[in-house]
Amino acid sequence: MKKLIYLICMAGMIFQSCNSYVNQDNPFFQDFNTPHEVPPFQLIRNHHYLPAFKEGIRQQEAEIETITSNTEAPTFANTVEALEKSGELLNRVSAVFFNLKEANTNDSMQLIAEEATPLLAAHQDNMNLNKKLFEKIKTVYENRSRENLTTEQQLVLDKYYKGFVRGGANLLETDQEKLKKINGELSMLALKFGNNLLKETNNYQLVIENKKDLSGLPAGVISSAAETAKEAGMEGKWMFTLHNPSIMPFLQYADNRKLREQIYKAYINRGNRNNEYDNKSVISKMIALRVEKARLLGFPDYASYVLDENMAKNPESVYKLCNQIWEAALPVAKKEANALQKMITQMGGKFKLQPWDWRYYAEKVKQADYGLDENELRQYFPLEKVREGAFYTANKLYGITFTQRTDLPLPHPDALAFEVKAADGGHIGIYYADYFPRPSKSQGAWMDAFRAESKLMNRTPVITNVCNFTKPTGDTPALLTFEEVQTLFHEFGHALHGLLSQCIYPSVAGTNVVHDFVELPSQVMENWAADPEVLKEYARHYKTGEVIPQHLIDKLQKSSHFNQGFATTEFMAAALLDMAYHTIRTTTPLDVEKFEKETLDNLGLIPEITVRYRSTYFSHIFDGGYSAGYYAYTWAEVLDADAFEAFKETGDIFNPEKAKAFQRLLAKGGSEEAMKLYSDFRGKEPSIVPLLKRRGLK
Repeated sequence: MKKLIYLICMAGMIFQSCNSYVNQDNPFFQDFNTPHEVPPFQLIRNHHYLPAFKEGIRQQEAEIETITSNTEAPTFANTVEALEKSGELLNRVSAVFFNLKEANTNDSMQLIAEEATPLLAAHQDNMNLNKKLFEKIKTVYENRSRENLTTEQQLVLDKYYKGFVRGGANLLETDQEKLKKINGELSMLALKFGNNLLKETNNYQLVIENKKDLSGLPAGVISSAAETAKEAGMEGKWMFTLHNPSIMPFLQYADNRKLREQIYKAYINRGNRNNEYDNKSVISKMIALRVEKARLLGFPDYASYVLDENMAKNPESVYKLCNQIWEAALPVAKKEANALQKMITQMGGKFKLQPWDWRYYAEKVKQADYGLDENELRQYFPLEKVREGAFYTANKLYGITFTQRTDLPLPHPDALAFEVKAADGGHIGIYYADYFPRPSKSQGAWMDAFRAESKLMNRTPVITNVCNFTKPTGDTPALLTFEEVQTLFHEFGHALHGLLSQCIYPSVAGTNVVHDFVELPSQVMENWAADPEVLKEYARHYKTGEVIPQHLIDKLQKSSHFNQGFATTEFMAAALLDMAYHTIRTTTPLDVEKFEKETLDNLGLIPEITVRYRSTYFSHIFDGGYSAGYYAYTWAEVLDADAFEAFKETGDIFNPEKAKAFQRLLAKGGSEEAMKLYSDFRGKEPSIVPLLKRRGLK
């Protein structure tokens, strides 16, 4: 903290005696005087965050004191609803800071995170372990039948009660102190993991000086690499990085096999170089601490602790689903490997297929078998048109519109802002989109909220999508691969979940649902992205405006099962690796490399395929809230394939009745049980058959 204050003082930022800020200039301490009260990003400076975090914690502590000192009998209104209303300032600063830390970080923000993270972890523990508060919640919970609670109120109460129990409220005081220490250490280790990964990703550069080494690469990829080099002060050269829009096309098209191997190995060894950014010891400590936490709370392992709240309920259910798909996918992946080896031989190669060869020769096989050239296809996917396609789909389904607003503060100059309105013209919320990679942005794609919807708080949602798509170069707009198209629709599905929320209480609004249900609204949107009816609306050639021709749609559909053995196997290997880590029941220090290898060898993962996320860059489970939960994408994919089947069965993928029913599912958030919401929409529980058919595994 002293180091941070010194740095801020040296930067000349406003202080009173260098120990207290002049709070009059802090936007978090004032109403957001902006259209629709979006955050005033243009006014927020890094020195505003820590005072707002500290004051937010102080205010919520005072609000909790008011609840616990109330001498009236505990009721839902004076206890649970009062808690829902508490912490408004803390929620506001947290939403802005942690969103921007992922999307546009810098050294100053990372120092702030190091200061704020333990404060927030301690504050959460102090709430969870507040005996007076828990006793009041417990009283309300035990007497819930005496109050005429709605379904939503019952679930909110249940969530609070179980949350306190899971947070250690029933533990002995000595064990509570242990839990506090564990939670504090885990929060800092997760922060370190993410910081290490960002540094490792940004530190690597493949700089090409000889134009011959660009052989095979499409013109757009070459132009993008030239732009990247120019931005790095190396004009006249070409630079490739470990960000997906750069490395993936290189692996797919570059003829230079040695360079493919070089960049691939750099990618899969992030956080595993035995340097200052190595994540192996971080992982070992995190796993041991998670085992300790699970034991303290009465669970045999961390997966059991996590899954107790999810639809899956227990590790056995997860393993049953994952193994069923693994056993279907692995033989297909082996056949695909044989086909790629055959292509290598046909092209004169005298080497065995390696992981850095897979995407390159898969592209050759796809062109040979289906006549589908990914580079030709992307000419029809300019980013702006794809985004319009997502908006079109939402409008056809739910009647909502998206209108760009140029008068709103932006979280980053690259971002765009849209106002979302209902069919009757009523305001729904604000949607931000931030699409392009930069060194200050974490990898991947995600949705989050700068403000979640809540009728209790009289709040409309402010939602953001952050992605890392191929950037425009020169006069050429950003042209997406079909995988990026699906990612845009996927994240937009999450955004719709947040935007269309119609809940009273913030703790169950929008995407505040059980973990293995949250991916349903996102993954189901990918179905519309690939449907011919929708493709003809948005897939337009970036030069001519020509609608994507039918023969390309036919090729796309015929190739839909292509490489699915690979895609499914690399994903399921990651899901099963996640489960292996979190079903460990010992705190013995872990040899991460050995554990990973033994786990994947036992699965039978073929050496030509690398698990989608090796341990040291598996941010989903060590830095992203998906620990013992990466399987959730597959669980939700069962739901989404079955849900889209419901639309197709009507003969209309925009069937108004089904759309209305699915909108109700989105609107309910976590205010009803997940399986009940799904069964109400579908009329029955989901089947795995549509998923296996869609992936060509049945």
